[in-house]
Amino acid sequence: MLGIDRKFNKNPIIVPFLKWAGGKRWLVSAHPELLPSSYKNYLEPFLGSGAVYFHMRPKVAILGDANAELIETYQQIKNNWSSVEEILNSYHQQHTKDFYYEIRTSVFDTAVERAAKFIYLNRTCWNGLYRVNLSGNFNVPIGTKKHVLLSTDDFKSVSKQLNNTELHATDFQTIIENAQKNDFLFVDPPYTVKHNLNGFVKYNNKLFSWDDQIRLRDAIDNAVSRGVKVLLTNADHESIHDLYQNIGEKMSLNRSSVISGKASARGKYSELIIKCYKT
Repeated sequence: MLGIDRKFNKNPIIVPFLKWAGGKRWLVSAHPELLPSSYKNYLEPFLGSGAVYFHMRPKVAILGDANAELIETYQQIKNNWSSVEEILNSYHQQHTKDFYYEIRTSVFDTAVERAAKFIYLNRTCWNGLYRVNLSGNFNVPIGTKKHVLLSTDDFKSVSKQLNNTELHATDFQTIIENAQKNDFLFVDPPYTVKHNLNGFVKYNNKLFSWDDQIRLRDAIDNAVSRGVKVLLTNADHESIHDLYQNIGEKMSLNRSSVISGKASARGKYSELIIKCYKT
């Protein structure tokens, strides 16, 4: 893999095609100076909407997520974007409340249909939230968005960006263990805290436990010792500060929350950023 320098990447801007709870569009918009000016290979084990990846546009990357449906969707955009877009155009024309729930309960045989379903639900469900029930079925109600296709859509450019990117539906540790000296590792896990008292527990507790947070800390500690450049985001909570007591430079950054269903619960909240390199 060839080394690259973010400063000299002149590709056009690519807007993430998914909305994701805890997404990092705010980070790359407000604090691009936190990202490394140069690095070898890009790795990200909790992909989500890929806001940092699409901002940095690395020539070679290894991306992963434990959500197999998410990774399958990226793979279809990479390899079959025009067919996905064709189905989304059809959904755009048919979108209604009844149609939403019909698609939500539909089971499709092909990967391209499943990818289109994933994007459709992401764009039209409540706040772009991904949540499944105990049976593994997506159960988020319809939201207020009316548009399935967006003015920012450029699936062809997304496909081109993904061309030299590996995609893996896997545990975070597998991706992190691939990171070597001078690689850039961006890590944005679910924000589970000790005793599970944080506001995200209803979404994350069964997906990412406190034991997983400890495993992640150990994996990051090992990566830093190998000379990997690590940028970690996490809950700005005492238990996370304690967990990463001797790792990296810590800072608390404020951002807006729009996930809460109650307007009174929305507003500014703080996230912890841990940076393990010199920019």
